[in-house]
Amino acid sequence: MVVNPARGEAALTVDGAALTLRPSFEALVAAEGELGPLFALVERAAAGTLSLAEIAALFWHVVADRDAGLTRERIGEAILEAGLAAVTPALRTLILQILQGR
Repeated sequence: MVVNPARGEAALTVDGAALTLRPSFEALVAAEGELGPLFALVERAAAGTLSLAEIAALFWHVVADRDAGLTRERIGEAILEAGLAAVTPALRTLILQILQGR
C-alpha cells in the first residue's frame, strides 16, 4: 500500500506489512468518540502524557483497508515491537493532520 503524505497519511508496519494510517473524517470521529476531544488528545501528546493505549486506539481507528485478521491488540503489539521512537513520525503526521486539515 502506498502512503500519500499530501492526504496526511502515515505508515505503520505490522507483521512485515505496511499499513496506511489515513485520518479520514469518519475515522477521526470514531477515534474522538472513544478518546474524547481531539484537541485534548493533541494537548496530551504535546505534554508527553499520551498513553500507549491512546496511540494504539488512534492508529486502530485510522487504519485504511483494515484486514479482517488484524486486531487492535496486534496494533498495540506492533507499536511496542517497533518502539515509541519508531512510531513517533506516524503519530506526528496524524497530529499535524488533525491540527491543519487538508
